[in-house]
Amino acid sequence: MRLKRRELLASVAAAVASTTAHADDAVTKTAPAGTVSLPEPPQGLLFSCKYTMTKGGSLDERLASAREAGMDGVDFDDAASVTPEQLREAAARTGVFIHNAINHAHWGKTLTSPDDAVRAAGLANLMHCIRVSHAAGGSGVLVVVGKATDGPEGPARARDEIRKAIPLAATLGQRILFENVWNGLFYQDDGPRTQSVTPFADYIDSFESPWVGAFFDLGNHARYGDVAAWIRELGPRIVKLDIKGYSNAKADAEGKWKGFVDITAGDIDWAAVRAALADIGFKGWVSAEVGGGDVPRLKTVLDQMKTALLG
Repeated sequence: MRLKRRELLASVAAAVASTTAHADDAVTKTAPAGTVSLPEPPQGLLFSCKYTMTKGGSLDERLASAREAGMDGVDFDDAASVTPEQLREAAARTGVFIHNAINHAHWGKTLTSPDDAVRAAGLANLMHCIRVSHAAGGSGVLVVVGKATDGPEGPARARDEIRKAIPLAATLGQRILFENVWNGLFYQDDGPRTQSVTPFADYIDSFESPWVGAFFDLGNHARYGDVAAWIRELGPRIVKLDIKGYSNAKADAEGKWKGFVDITAGDIDWAAVRAALADIGFKGWVSAEVGGGDVPRLKTVLDQMKTALLG
């Protein structure tokens, strides 16, 4: 029996509350001994960068560079390179909080694929990321659902595979979080800039599970819809945020892929974004996904994140 929309959103809101920066009881109870304590967020937001934005000669050096730059933590977007034990130990050695895991093999081993073997590999990658995040003390895994080029039945195939991972995610206190990306799913690539986020929201709701939500990228669909309106529509489905800048003016002049810019360099209305996040009561992790570099560069990115989201 399908949950009513109101009941589903209530269950999502409850799960979000259990995995936010303020009250991460599910993760606290299940995180292995030796993981790093969760930092206290200023104004309800915790700022992080992707691991691959950092520089250094080793895993420890790269994690430490994020801490030196002032980041509250790291979103580990190279989960395929480590075992759960290796990342837990690195977090403990460096004192860097790792709040999330990503394995970029989801672009090649798509969960939407018509090939059973490819989907099986994608599911194995997802399971690995869940274990990696849990081991490091994190609370979620970012997932790209798949690609439209896998065919119209792709989202249904991905749903079947992701559902197989939900029991493990629930046991380990990890949210499975879909990122809105340029994959041709849930939006029209050649459509107007007033598109609705409803197809994406409906796909999340179709799982009827509080362990599935959105890792909403604030810049990825600034070309296709109003960012603030999408935030309000997604509401409690949003568990974590990515942030980048986008300039429609630059994209119109140079091509859509040229539109991605530094966080505060584009034409996203950050005041409207702040108001929308306040309206839905968002509190938790925000991860930069822009060009990285050395510690001074990461400090610049952090300043841009705070300017955009704290005003």
